[in-house]
Amino acid sequence: MADAALVLNQTTCADVTRTVSEITERKTPRAWYIAISITGSMTLMLGAMLGYLFFTGIGVWGNNSPVGWAWDITNFVFWIGIGHAGTLISAILFLFRQRWRTSINRFAEAMTLFAVACAGIYPLVHVGRPWRAYWLFPVPNPALEMWQNFRSPLLWDVFAVSTYGTVSLLFWYVGMLPDLATLRDRATSKARRIVFGVLSLGWRGSARHWKHYEMAYLILAGLSTPLVISVHTIVSFDFAVSIIPGWHTTIFPPYFVAGAVFSGFAMVVTLMVVARQVFGLQNLVTMKHLDNMCKVMLATGSIVGYAYAVEFFTAFFSGNPYERFVFLNRATGPYAWAVWTMFTCNVFAPQLFWFRRIRQSIPAMFVISIMVNVGMWFERFVIIVTSLHRDFLPSSWGYFRPTLVDILTFLGSFGLFLTLFLLFVRFLPMISMSEVKGMMAAGAHKEGGHE
Repeated sequence: MADAALVLNQTTCADVTRTVSEITERKTPRAWYIAISITGSMTLMLGAMLGYLFFTGIGVWGNNSPVGWAWDITNFVFWIGIGHAGTLISAILFLFRQRWRTSINRFAEAMTLFAVACAGIYPLVHVGRPWRAYWLFPVPNPALEMWQNFRSPLLWDVFAVSTYGTVSLLFWYVGMLPDLATLRDRATSKARRIVFGVLSLGWRGSARHWKHYEMAYLILAGLSTPLVISVHTIVSFDFAVSIIPGWHTTIFPPYFVAGAVFSGFAMVVTLMVVARQVFGLQNLVTMKHLDNMCKVMLATGSIVGYAYAVEFFTAFFSGNPYERFVFLNRATGPYAWAVWTMFTCNVFAPQLFWFRRIRQSIPAMFVISIMVNVGMWFERFVIIVTSLHRDFLPSSWGYFRPTLVDILTFLGSFGLFLTLFLLFVRFLPMISMSEVKGMMAAGAHKEGGHE
């Protein structure tokens, strides 16, 4: 066998093909229908809340003076962060030839697309008049004598996120072509054969096809790599280029990127642990994969904790009384409960991954990954709300409370994310068969050379 740590009990490539393909070929289990009925209902609730907002106005949210940004932008940054792990695993680890990515990259890439879809909802509806959203694109509109403000980081978000989503979609789809052709060749019904035949774009596995495939995959990986860094950097500019105390800091770009990778890997672990158990993928998604992801979470969580310390140090060293007040107010003010929840989930809990026993424990890593996702949501909430709720004038101070529409919209976005995820694992190969088999072949060749 090629690598006992990465692929277990799969002695031939046919074993890998059968294990992955049978998930999409078997009769749909009742549990899947139950799960998608729940997530589908949540998605319908999201549509109802957005419809209510369109007909009523942004006032149905809890946003108000002085907190003009709140749950909407918090959720936007949260979902964009979730989408970072997929491209990191697929592109950067591919360029560094990390073989342990092969069993989890397809899963993470799909998660990226679903998270970007959820993130795109919030800025779209927050513009106030979403039916005019096309004004965001660089289309001259002489009738209105209006041009886009390209100096605004909010407009930069439009281009960064749309580019990121487009390249991630191409990267995911191109990487899936050999596996779609495998499902086409294994199809037992005419409908499946036609559908997968169209989706596989005539893939035959010839030397010419593999040459073009590897070149396209390498180019898309090269394009995706700077996007991983740039997208959340530009999202951080929404805050960093302002002059509001608590936001105006140069540490935000690297801090946001590290936090995005941190939360993205946590979501991959959360969903992968469940899918691994439900679909019996223990031989392909081994403890080595989960152990490595826990190590990445430990590293990025430590970077995030360091960034928190630097933020407080910078505020007190700057000599700016307003900066000092914001950070002192964060730690001891009305939202101290949110700040200490953030510290507990993002800094203290991941330190448990220093212990191998914790990294090898499925229940422990599952609980910690959920805590990280909770903590990263609170991080965005703390940055946005605690910097706004106490203005320069005490007479303008206020306390943000989300409305029921805020809460239900957020829950509905999770419904959309999970619905897309359930459709993906049911109808498409969630593990890259071609890459796993290639890794097994490379390992076997290496072992043979040593012998």
